[in-house]
Amino acid sequence: MSKAAFIGLGAMGSRMAANLLKAGHEITVSDLAPEAVKRLADSGAKTAASAREAAEGNDFVLTMVRDDDISRKVWLDPNTGALAGMKPGAIAIECSTITPAWARELGDAIGKTGIKMLEAPVSGSTPQAQDAQLVFMVGGDADTLKLAVPLLKSMGSAVQHAGPAGAGALAKLVTNTLMGSQLATLAEMIGMLRKQGVDPKEVLNAVAATSLWNPHLTSDTESMLSGNFESRFPVKLLLKDLNYTVKTAGGDLSVPTVSAVRDVFQRALDEQLGDMNMTAVVKLFDKKPEFSAGSIP
Repeated sequence: MSKAAFIGLGAMGSRMAANLLKAGHEITVSDLAPEAVKRLADSGAKTAASAREAAEGNDFVLTMVRDDDISRKVWLDPNTGALAGMKPGAIAIECSTITPAWARELGDAIGKTGIKMLEAPVSGSTPQAQDAQLVFMVGGDADTLKLAVPLLKSMGSAVQHAGPAGAGALAKLVTNTLMGSQLATLAEMIGMLRKQGVDPKEVLNAVAATSLWNPHLTSDTESMLSGNFESRFPVKLLLKDLNYTVKTAGGDLSVPTVSAVRDVFQRALDEQLGDMNMTAVVKLFDKKPEFSAGSIP
């Protein structure tokens, strides 16, 4: 089994690190939240006060953080960054959702030290992270990936090589953009069905029998109709990813549909829904009808 550092113990990272421990890997963890570190320490992980300290002596260093800015600090801070503590021959694995531009820049910066890097963002939310069923979309050198596959498969059900550095980030942005577009459309359709005075569940059950339906639509519909918005992937993080897609594409004019979807989630953030699960976007459209089914013309 491998020796690895895991930096970033939020909702996803804590579950991923726990699965590495369950698989028998020797893990050192680091995070700014002491309670997150303690939970992993209680399960057998070593702890470190900084990313640099966590990286020291480990074969792999993985990070799972919020955005480009935090990723830059965690990896490249000259005093506390992980890169400063990595040994020759170790492999850096960035699992965060970042922009392709930063993925390439980070890869270049790490590569100059002789250390190899993979970007390995994931498809899946907290249930998949909990059950080691994430899908890794990897950008980087194929031979380096072969060395990391056993470690990644301790946390996921599939490892897909998307291409060179930046390709993993692109795959993740495409995935989350399709998800956001689907969510916004579903929310609008539920609002439309409510206004028509029909039971959205019955109509959507009929739609679910078609080839257009998928398992995510089933779970998202259940969340939207039940009003259960316990956060698995909050509105504010999906909005961040949609902004990354618009930026990567070259601006609003290049992706007008995505920009419109982004604006829907921005409105959700403005209406104080940012910390709720992404399905809470339905609250923008799911208003009680002003008439009964019998009053439909």
